[in-house]
Amino acid sequence: MAREKNVLMPSLRRVLNELGENIRLARLRRKFSSAIVAQRAGISRNTLRAIEQGKPSVTFGAYATVLFCLGLEKDLKLVAKDDELGRKLQDAGLSIKARAPRINRLLKKQEV
Repeated sequence: MAREKNVLMPSLRRVLNELGENIRLARLRRKFSSAIVAQRAGISRNTLRAIEQGKPSVTFGAYATVLFCLGLEKDLKLVAKDDELGRKLQDAGLSIKARAPRINRLLKKQEV
């Protein structure tokens, strides 16, 4: 059975491409070959190439490991650090449910 392909919004695609390019430039600035970074990260050179191209099929862990090998793991702490929208929702006092309603309950309500 074929795996379902994720469809990315163009803006997210651009972000991933930029992330991959930034990782590639960081590697080149350090004068590391792709073979050395791939070996240190425990991934194949093809996976590193996919990371540097911003491919969404590569696991987040592989991205994080490459960032660690380049000494950039602290940059991960900056992700979602300033959640402006979340803060505005919190300040507005909107109630947020802990979890979504169960499907069974919704179906029973529709049947009645």
